[in-house]
Amino acid sequence: MTIELSLQDVRTGYGAVEVLHGVSLDVPTGSLTALLGPNGAGKTTLMSAVAGLLPLRSGQILWSGRDVVGTPPDDLARAGMMLIPERRGIFATLSVRDNLAVFAGQRGDVSVALEAFPVLGQRLTQLAGSLSGGEQQMLAMSRALLGHPRLLLLDEISLGLAPLVVGQLYEALPVIRAQGTTVLVVEQDVSQALRSADRVLCLLEGRAVLSGTPAELTPERIERAYFGLTRSAS
Repeated sequence: MTIELSLQDVRTGYGAVEVLHGVSLDVPTGSLTALLGPNGAGKTTLMSAVAGLLPLRSGQILWSGRDVVGTPPDDLARAGMMLIPERRGIFATLSVRDNLAVFAGQRGDVSVALEAFPVLGQRLTQLAGSLSGGEQQMLAMSRALLGHPRLLLLDEISLGLAPLVVGQLYEALPVIRAQGTTVLVVEQDVSQALRSADRVLCLLEGRAVLSGTPAELTPERIERAYFGLTRSAS
């Protein structure tokens, strides 16, 4: 098993507040890895640190074996790392068609996005900022379908959305992975994570407390981790 992304004893935070307290975890190449944890566990902080948006206080972040700590976010993006924040990965004042054109770049072909999310084809002239929450998330995920990233970081793609919409978003992930993309997704729905992911990681209070395959990590074990009843990764 090769490792696409490895965090080693990562510590970071905001101002005087440390949020991640020595997090170490691995994301296998080509996998769909779900990052679980309650509110305040440090999931979004971790994603920001990986994407180069938040400096580390100590530790290493290895991407394909190379230490990328201190690498500017735009350099990481050009190298194939894509972060899609929850409902914020779009250009709100542009039409859906123009968003797709930007995402597609010189390739120009947006058919794969419209096949994955047919509703976007009915909204091409509509401003992206006026779409429903679920449609905005579909448009944001079109970036990954059209941009062919090496590493995709998805932050809270299902938060506040109807189960039907969440199902449509997750149905697009195999298409993205088929392009050779490794996916790390922040998810609060334990059942969804266990259904979709190859590997599950759990954070609690800024520490990695659990890791394994869905077969190894039952909802009961994850629930115990959420409530702080286990302190060592297994």
